[in-house]
Amino acid sequence: MKKIMTVAAIVLAVSCGQNKPQKALVLYYSQNGATKAVAEAIASAIDADIEAVEAVKPYDGDFAATIARCQEEMAAGVLPEIEPIKADLSAYDVVFIGYPVWFGTMAPPVAKLVETLDLACKKVVPFCTFGSGGLDSSVKDLTAKLPNAEILPGYGVRAARIDAMPAEVDNFLKQEGYIPGEFVKPGPFGEEHEVSDEESAIFDAAVAGYPMINAKASLVASRPVPEGVEYLFTAQPLPREDANPNAPAPGVIKVYVLVAEGQAPVFTQVLR
Repeated sequence: MKKIMTVAAIVLAVSCGQNKPQKALVLYYSQNGATKAVAEAIASAIDADIEAVEAVKPYDGDFAATIARCQEEMAAGVLPEIEPIKADLSAYDVVFIGYPVWFGTMAPPVAKLVETLDLACKKVVPFCTFGSGGLDSSVKDLTAKLPNAEILPGYGVRAARIDAMPAEVDNFLKQEGYIPGEFVKPGPFGEEHEVSDEESAIFDAAVAGYPMINAKASLVASRPVPEGVEYLFTAQPLPREDANPNAPAPGVIKVYVLVAEGQAPVFTQVLR
């Protein structure tokens, strides 16, 4: 039996490594249009086919209703039914999968999608939109759900920064080799150090008004980028008066902050 399994694994590896032209498909779920905008930008740039993922019972309520329904489904361990995908997956080598991040992972319709599709031997490129972060955590979940696919580096953007998306997508696609052209790959961050008063003020300005981040920066590293300077802050959570006493204590977070020349600081992603 062990010998047979080994041979099967070798056959799978060989079949996945076939050298043939790459044809791409963009599949995405979008509720408010942000993820759709990213999907259309990618599909247009690489001349890919594109198809939306649709829930049989749409999440068509307001934000609170969507959160409540999602929590109920998570508690029950169920995923929403989705309309069948029309594209013939066998015709594609690369599949871009896009989603909004809900509760730190892919929205439920996309979780259902990857459970129903056969993506073995496909190259899968994740992309997502989020309120504060979730690219890394959602990609981990996607990788776990698709053990026989090749998960490639992905792209994520805050919905609040969707105006910056076209230039970022263009740079991402060039950097990963999907389209030709010059691209900018930032160098490594400098040495991490304790924040100065000036750097602390930059962090506070970047997260001001965002209720999901209640923290104080303690350490920081920085690097130059074409727009200006990018900071990577390590921040400690602050106590909240409305905190649930039974909830686990929040952990240290990493926050990326961009200070573009002549513009106010803005955070681009949070790692929890």
